[in-house]
Amino acid sequence: MRIGELARRTGVSERLLRYYEEQGLLDPARRSSGYREYTDEHIDVVANIRSLLAAGLSTSTIAVVLPCLRPDGDHLVPTCPVVVGQLRDERERIRRAIDDLRASERALDRVITAT
Repeated sequence: MRIGELARRTGVSERLLRYYEEQGLLDPARRSSGYREYTDEHIDVVANIRSLLAAGLSTSTIAVVLPCLRPDGDHLVPTCPVVVGQLRDERERIRRAIDDLRASERALDRVITAT
């Protein structure tokens, strides 16, 4: 299928699909005309990318961990032991960001209640 069809079937814009390709997340075949050729497997890859982005991972991290994840029902399962450590590191990074945001929220609450 061509990029327009993949965009329609995944709900992801063509521009974003091209960005995923630039980031090494998608690797479509190329026709002799230069057009990208996607398969049904790419639909699942895009869904996995979207899931990992929603979990707070960057595209550079996704490029590293995606080859070591396989779908299992509604979630992804690591297939490489090193990925579990990387995902734990990412979870800790996100936890620290949440703590920082909570501190910011408390500071704003103090300013708001002072009025």
